[in-house]
Amino acid sequence: LAQAILAQTDIDRQAVEQTLHRADWSFFGETPLTVQVGMFAPADHGESIYQIVPPKVYESPKPPMYRSKVPVYPPTASTFHAPGTSHPFTSNMAGDATEMPVKQRSHANFGRKQGSYRNEPGAFMKKLSKSSSVPSLAEIRRTSPEQLKPTQLRESRFAGGGGPPKRGEEPVTGLVTNKNFVVANAVEVILAPAKKPTRSSSTSALARNENFGKVPKYLTRVKKDIDNEYEYICQLHGQQFAETQAPITDLAEEERLDLLEKLKAKWEKVNTDYQLETHVTLLDSEGKVRRKEKCEAELMQLEKDIERLSKKNIQVDHSA
Repeated sequence: LAQAILAQTDIDRQAVEQTLHRADWSFFGETPLTVQVGMFAPADHGESIYQIVPPKVYESPKPPMYRSKVPVYPPTASTFHAPGTSHPFTSNMAGDATEMPVKQRSHANFGRKQGSYRNEPGAFMKKLSKSSSVPSLAEIRRTSPEQLKPTQLRESRFAGGGGPPKRGEEPVTGLVTNKNFVVANAVEVILAPAKKPTRSSSTSALARNENFGKVPKYLTRVKKDIDNEYEYICQLHGQQFAETQAPITDLAEEERLDLLEKLKAKWEKVNTDYQLETHVTLLDSEGKVRRKEKCEAELMQLEKDIERLSKKNIQVDHSA
């Protein structure tokens, strides 16, 4: 009987374990880390056979941290991040800003905790901490003498490379000469034969060329093109100058005489009208004064024009 009861207990326990394993705990808000089978056991009325075998403890894995997919927008009506701007009190009043109205500055926060900016007595720059000292000559001779060896030796200044004279060698002294070196050098230069000019192989090869001393053909072609361009430019300048100048033509003799006769006839007519007004001694109206002044002005202008047309070789400016 005891074995049957224990077998039935294992079957019930396994069924409860499978049910708990398939259960969805998301509606609780948090997934419990520990679930005991005994919480679904019937009310404890004392000793029970279901408690003979201790229940197993299941630990469900912790889900990853929730990350919101909504972008981080700046807060609405914020009193921060707006120093030194045209809106010193609040910013983003409408709440439609997608980024900070004023870029964040470095160290523009509440600062580190008090006392963290204090200097450390031991954290100062030591001697030769960023550079190394130059070793002395004695130290180089002792550690690396190969650095003192010369990489290239100069030639000896003595003839034959013999070096300075020995201690027992005596120089030759007492040699005297009566030769005049100035006269001897002058005579030697005068009597010396003239040197023939030497030509190199490259110079002689160029002299044998058929085009040696001739103007290249491309220079003639280029010079001709330059002359044509110069003539074309001069022609354009002449056309522009002619367009800018006022057209002046000579007045024909027949036309001059015709104009002169017409001006004289007009002068006679204006003079007749003027004579009719001269007998009036009392100019009691403004119209009489204006008519008299008008006739006088016309007569003066006609006399000037007749005087000009009386001359020969008259030129007419058509641009006026």
